[in-house]
Amino acid sequence: MTYFYKTMPSPVGMLTLVANDRGLAAVLWENDDPKRVRLSPLEENLAHPALLEAEDQLRDYFAGKLKKFTLKLDFAGTAFQKKVWEALLTIPFGETRSYAQIATQVGSPKAVRAVGAANGKNPISIVAPCHRVIGSNGKLTGFAGGLTAKELLLRLESDQPHQPVMNLG
Repeated sequence: MTYFYKTMPSPVGMLTLVANDRGLAAVLWENDDPKRVRLSPLEENLAHPALLEAEDQLRDYFAGKLKKFTLKLDFAGTAFQKKVWEALLTIPFGETRSYAQIATQVGSPKAVRAVGAANGKNPISIVAPCHRVIGSNGKLTGFAGGLTAKELLLRLESDQPHQPVMNLG
């Protein structure tokens, strides 16, 4: 299967959007570890409909105009990873969950570390909001985009009055 990509600027750095004909498959960070999400071959396509829709929705999200993504997603991973990633999609905008809460939600309450590992491999960052998962003690923990980006995304979603993080439109 061929995956198509395009890049877009964002307040958290350049993002690489990756899709196939089934939907968005990845949102990758500027300095992402190439081993974290393995999708290939990649072919640049600046006009792929799934990429254009993802870019539009991400722009609206960063501008403070969008709270829920409505993109078709195509997760590539193990059955357990997909379960965790689907659970991420249920975390409401502006809320957080702990790894333990996600583990319980997916029916594996003792699999907190496995949930953490699956969260770290989430290919569709921001859209599948792994940034909303925090430690049980309330502290920010590892994030593929870096803790500064995680903090920025959580601040963007906080209920405190804020300016849009970035106006891309």
